[in-house]
Amino acid sequence: MNDQIFDLAQGLVPANYIKQARQARQARESLLKTLLAQRRLPEHGWDEPTLKLALAELAALDSNTFVGNAGVGEREGRVICPLVAARHFGLAHGIGRSGDIAEAQPKAAGSSLIYALTNALAADALRRAGGAGVSECVTLPLATGMSVTLTLLALRQLRPNARHVLWPRIDQKSCLKAVSAAGLTPVPIENLLDGDELRTDLDALAAKLSEIGADDVLCVLTTTSCFAPRGVDKLLDVARLCAEQGVPHLCNNAYGVQCDRCMKAIASASRHGRLDCFIQSTDKNFLVPVGGAIVATADGRHGPELLAKVRSTYAGRASISPVLDLFCTLLHLGADGWLRLLERRRASFPDFRRKLEAVAAKHGERVLHTPNNGISMSVTLTPPEGSKPAGSLGASLFVRLVSGLRVVTPSAAGKTVGGIPFESYGAHYSGYPCAYFSVACAIGIADGDVDLFLRRLDKALAEWKKPPRQPKAKAGGADGAAGNGSCAAKDRDLAKDFRPNPSAKEFVPAAQPAPCMTAAPPCSAEKAEEKGVAAE
Repeated sequence: MNDQIFDLAQGLVPANYIKQARQARQARESLLKTLLAQRRLPEHGWDEPTLKLALAELAALDSNTFVGNAGVGEREGRVICPLVAARHFGLAHGIGRSGDIAEAQPKAAGSSLIYALTNALAADALRRAGGAGVSECVTLPLATGMSVTLTLLALRQLRPNARHVLWPRIDQKSCLKAVSAAGLTPVPIENLLDGDELRTDLDALAAKLSEIGADDVLCVLTTTSCFAPRGVDKLLDVARLCAEQGVPHLCNNAYGVQCDRCMKAIASASRHGRLDCFIQSTDKNFLVPVGGAIVATADGRHGPELLAKVRSTYAGRASISPVLDLFCTLLHLGADGWLRLLERRRASFPDFRRKLEAVAAKHGERVLHTPNNGISMSVTLTPPEGSKPAGSLGASLFVRLVSGLRVVTPSAAGKTVGGIPFESYGAHYSGYPCAYFSVACAIGIADGDVDLFLRRLDKALAEWKKPPRQPKAKAGGADGAAGNGSCAAKDRDLAKDFRPNPSAKEFVPAAQPAPCMTAAPPCSAEKAEEKGVAAE
């Protein structure tokens, strides 16, 4: 509403009322004006009415919302389902053009503006998280793995004769598939075991680079965030090696934005060596739905050229949905909310570790010493003679509604992934000396999550450590009674952890035992354990 509309409204409503309403409206509009002028996170997060007003104003700039528009093209932003239209705030044209994902679209000035602002806000968020020197970034409507693939495809255009990607080993299939999907040859570099922790083998990396030849190596692909006991790659040393050899360097920073140690390592490698680009997930770092990633650079010498290639390599238009999720979330948080979220996670890590150490020690286990991993922690698993395999602990916790825990049992048995044979796949190393499980202190975690998990872990470890029962002779009419009794006990344990909270529409820890819930079918824990299923 402009000033003329407010003046006309005074003929219908008392002027003092209209004056107050005009001031309130102008206060919200000034936030959007400041955003367009400064192009960085607002100091304080926006409330929901301000966000909705801004989205309505920006959506009104797209042609599919124009009054009297006559669309005769094959794509006119028509959406038949009202629920879908409301979910997208009327933004139906997407972003980019066939030549460049960041190019402004004639029919979608509002969507193009949202995309440009999102990239600016994301770069500011990365800098505030510790990524000093981040100059630009591109937000992609692709998850991390496919964004790595797109970046590799863009790099191939700059180095068309290079086909090998040197890759310090990390046992996640998406990393390996991202390289293979780009038509490239991954060359795994085995890690070094330093105490409990797995670190980058710089000598092996340098030797393989010399063996293949710098001209035939497309890049070195390092990793920051990963499951313990693997630590952050030695980014600075790798960056210096790449600078000396003239080889590009990419970094998979999947969920490393939330850890200042990862971000400072990236900044240092970019400043003192060569780190062309680094890629991170939007959902794992910014608490939005899965579907987006940010490709960013803090290397002014090599990064801008590669980012331009990434933008132009994306084929066709792109969905605005993951971009819009990030845009709204960053404005909702503001600079103070974003920093508060990061600090809360950082402060939670030592407390989580201390409590985990206490539970582990109670059952004769220990937390592995991994000083170069500030997100993930691992606990040894040493089953007593004749007990169940380590994988059954993961199954037991999974049916107790513990998600995200990862059990690893090193084995000499080989596994082929992407055409490459690995020993002890899942452990990041061919001969790790013990079984273990990993958990993460990730952004957004609450104290209640930690305490609830530790309580269930304590029970599951006690049960797992028990020696197997000796079979008893069956008594008439009592066939299977022992098994059903065991299952009933587990159901009672699960019920003790929760009680319904109708007002919050979620479960919260209960102070007193509650009636047995029927969240899982009888004997589900035993059946899962027999199959060796592990959570995550």
